[in-house]
Amino acid sequence: MENKLPFSRYFIIGVMLFALFFGAGNLIFPASLGQNAGSNIWWAVAGFLITGIGLPFLGIMAMGVSGSKNLQELASRVHPVYGMIFTTLLYLTIGPFFAAPRTGAVAYDIGIAPFVNESFGQIGLFVFTLLFFIVTLWFSLNPVKLVDRIGKFLSPGILVLLFGLLIMVVLKPMGTIEEPQEAYASGAFMKGFTEGYNTMDALASLVFGIIVINAIRSMGVTTKRGILIASAKSGIVAIFFLGIIYIGVAYLGATSTEAFGLFDTGGPVLGQASSYYFGTLGTVMLSIIIILACLTTSIGLMTACGEYFHTLFPKVSYKKYVLLFSVVSFAIANFGLSNIITFSIPVLMFLYPLAIVLMFLTFMSTLFNHSQVVYIMATTVTFMISIIDGFKTLCQLLEIQYYGWLAPIIAFYEKSLPFYNQGLGWFVPFVVVLLMTGVFVRLKSNSLEQLKKRKEKVA
Repeated sequence: MENKLPFSRYFIIGVMLFALFFGAGNLIFPASLGQNAGSNIWWAVAGFLITGIGLPFLGIMAMGVSGSKNLQELASRVHPVYGMIFTTLLYLTIGPFFAAPRTGAVAYDIGIAPFVNESFGQIGLFVFTLLFFIVTLWFSLNPVKLVDRIGKFLSPGILVLLFGLLIMVVLKPMGTIEEPQEAYASGAFMKGFTEGYNTMDALASLVFGIIVINAIRSMGVTTKRGILIASAKSGIVAIFFLGIIYIGVAYLGATSTEAFGLFDTGGPVLGQASSYYFGTLGTVMLSIIIILACLTTSIGLMTACGEYFHTLFPKVSYKKYVLLFSVVSFAIANFGLSNIITFSIPVLMFLYPLAIVLMFLTFMSTLFNHSQVVYIMATTVTFMISIIDGFKTLCQLLEIQYYGWLAPIIAFYEKSLPFYNQGLGWFVPFVVVLLMTGVFVRLKSNSLEQLKKRKEKVA
């Protein structure tokens, strides 16, 4: 009985996990992908699902397998200093630098922009995000159950509205699916794969994993095997809903291009589609739900970041951290959604491989006796490639020439590393280093055991 829960409990935890993952970002990126992928949509969606739902599921499972109390403890298997730096960068990325400002910008783009004259766009964004982050700050400083209650009503509300919209898209498409844009004309699968990074859910899963595990423990499951099984079943519920939404919204985006043309981001796609099918009422309903969803996500991110940094540097109060992060998020939100996405992609190209490698190492840790040497070497080789990918992506997005020192390194990587131009140049070196160091550690361990047995016989 200790290791088993009724399906209803798994479902409840799965919906909770879905609510933790789900934000407006989970809508805008598949919508944009659909618009740009065109007739190559299904290849692009297949790649997107691997990083959009597959990696978050692995992240949840990795936290369960590791038995770590938190992400910093898990990342400290590489080195305590690395653990602190990696966790700090991850929290800043899913917090005040990118994800939190994005909640305000997305809420404005979908919820307010359709009702504001374009000439007042920047003023409208400023006023809205100011109010948005004041409310975020107030709730973050005064945690109450109201936010949880809103969240409980929001998730079903969003799902009902979205499924209604997606059913209409399937029954009565807005237009025919057009030819793919240049980025998706060839290699749509790998383009979709890296686009899935934008959801940031794989990074967030390493934080949310502990929340899920604690929820499972509170229901009476205490054995490691029981927790893993419950985490897997709950995770499947969450990624099922996310997967349906990603596929449906991507198809919505693909069928919208003929009717509305291409947009810079996926935000306006949903607003236009909602208006197309349900008129002004549909647009207003979508606006209210998206704004509230973004607000609850923003509050959750501020609270999580404030608590982590207060734990890391307790001399600064939780309230000061939340105030600082709210101000930073407000400032960055006013650069606009398109700019936030542009500058987040290089950071994600750097962080994602490190997060994926940490997950893989966690699952295989027993095979190399949890050796720190393997963790250090595998992470180092991944770091050397992913940091260059970050700089390379930044230069490409800003349409500037590679820095003088960067060009020869990229040329070397392009010539030497398999899959480098597809964004997976780190994968083969990681596997090679993992195998070499893993075998070395196992052989060394076996020889030490044999030496120990010989000494015992002599004694």
